[in-house]
Amino acid sequence: MPVGKRPIVVPPNVKVELKDSEIYVSGPLGQLNMKIHPQVDVLLEDNQIKVKEKSPKAKKFRGLMWALINNMVIGVTKGFEKILEVRGQGYRAQKTKDGIQLFVGFSHPVNFVIPKGIDVDIRQAPNPDDPKTPLTEIVIKGIDKYLVGQVAANIRKIKPPDRYKGKGIRYKGEVIKLKPGKKAVSAT
Repeated sequence: MPVGKRPIVVPPNVKVELKDSEIYVSGPLGQLNMKIHPQVDVLLEDNQIKVKEKSPKAKKFRGLMWALINNMVIGVTKGFEKILEVRGQGYRAQKTKDGIQLFVGFSHPVNFVIPKGIDVDIRQAPNPDDPKTPLTEIVIKGIDKYLVGQVAANIRKIKPPDRYKGKGIRYKGEVIKLKPGKKAVSAT
């Protein structure tokens, strides 16, 4: 059965409401709402959410709406998290009252303001490449999957990983294929 045709099971601690072509999902971690696409019908029956298209051409919207609603249900029950690693000698991050401050090789620290609805923690973790120097990890948590991913991407964009040494900000588990540097030419 295609993913979009499966019903979304609503956990007992989650409340779902349909009002004026909008869906409201509230749970233990918070509340999210979203407009329903006009070519899709969303039905709530017996603690299950069913998504149906209004025309045969709207199949793509059925799958999209199913995934977005499913992410809302997961977000208000479990939440989402992304982890970034700050790698490089002297590279670090620290929390400030309205966001985080990054020291990533520029002549000045970079201040990043964290949007409402996102929690950020900064912790030290062991470095798999060099056990002597710990890594700084930035943990981004929230109930909105899109917002968590966008904040992580915006922080990574401040200093993406260098292709020669691997210094910079990267996702945890991201593999950076390093380019070889200039090789010394031997005189014959």
